[in-house]
Amino acid sequence: MPQITVDYSDTLESAFDRAGFAWALHEATVGIAAAKPESCKTQFRPSAYTAFGYEDPGARGHAVVHVTIGLLAGRDEETKARLTEAVLELLRTHVADAAVTLHASAEVRDLDASYRKSDG
Repeated sequence: MPQITVDYSDTLESAFDRAGFAWALHEATVGIAAAKPESCKTQFRPSAYTAFGYEDPGARGHAVVHVTIGLLAGRDEETKARLTEAVLELLRTHVADAAVTLHASAEVRDLDASYRKSDG
């Protein structure tokens, strides 16, 4: 915990500083949600196909980034909202000007009570 997943359009591949974003996001998660630094784990999943509204997907004029953060239960809604706002701000600073319209979103959710992890 926390389990962080970043889904993004592959058109951002060269414009998205993923390493810098992950580092800054881990710091924000520790500072805002009281997570342990060594517990922060982030996976980046590029998508080769992004559809937006009625635009021809081949035009590739839009890019999407959606960040999901799963935390153990116990954080209040204000903490979750502060973390999602921090995510959006970090995306603004870690995605360079791209030749596409960027649609960024974030969600913080409680991990299910069945959540378990294994190290090793």
